[in-house]
Amino acid sequence: MQTWFITGTSSGFGRSLTEQLLRRGDRVAATLRRPAALDDLRAEHGDRLWVARLDVTDAAEVRRVIDAAVAELGTLDVVVNNAGYGLFCSVEEASDEQVRRVVDTNLVGSMQVIRAVLPHLRAQGRGHILQVSTAGGQTTYPNFSYYHASKWGIEGFCQTVAAEVAPFGIAVTIVEPGATATGFGDGLDTAPPMPEYEATPAGEVRRALASNAFPLPNDPEKIVRAMLDVVEREHPPLRLPLGVDTADHVRAALQARLAEHDAERATALWVAIHPGGPEDDQPTAAAR
Repeated sequence: MQTWFITGTSSGFGRSLTEQLLRRGDRVAATLRRPAALDDLRAEHGDRLWVARLDVTDAAEVRRVIDAAVAELGTLDVVVNNAGYGLFCSVEEASDEQVRRVVDTNLVGSMQVIRAVLPHLRAQGRGHILQVSTAGGQTTYPNFSYYHASKWGIEGFCQTVAAEVAPFGIAVTIVEPGATATGFGDGLDTAPPMPEYEATPAGEVRRALASNAFPLPNDPEKIVRAMLDVVEREHPPLRLPLGVDTADHVRAALQARLAEHDAERATALWVAIHPGGPEDDQPTAAAR
């Protein structure tokens, strides 16, 4: 029996993961903004489900809840950073408050959970952190700029953390689900649309989402099962891409970035310090 700590368990992957873990006999420390949402699971599974209210944007509360979970449960084997906030609008349309909320929840909140749990995992000499990101942590779509900013940021953070904590027996895996029918789209925050963007890619994606034409090709239950499976691997990957769109879109984005990177190789090397001075007076000449 393992003990899991999961944020954002009221719905979506967090709720499904909690249900599957309890069914197989594990213990779950489930955190969410509205604890009553898990009353049905508490009635069914008793003390194998530990529930606490948690707003991940409150750093002091994050530390307090994690310390309480360890004190009561004794250990945490797997920590799942799943709580998130989705903002769907063009760059100009978002309010300052919306920008702050997406960064505070998806980036800073996830960072604070990891910071608070690491002393406990270090002390026990083991543990696995699953950071729920998205295909949008490696590629981008119009109207999701601030969401992408938070996810690209947390992926860079987690990649660094993984290298730092590996000597302590702690693994880190960034989970990258593609578009999936979890209800996340129904909870997206939006802003008043600007007519200037109607005839742009932002307008096209807005209309596709409004008409339910935005594809959701992935099975949420299989995604959760893949998350359960990766924890059992002897050598879990740093990134776990999950979904048809993740496989295709992220691969295409990485290939395009690599091609552009290689195309600028001559310029990149031109700026290096050469003992005898620059090889050429103009970077554009070096790149031709």
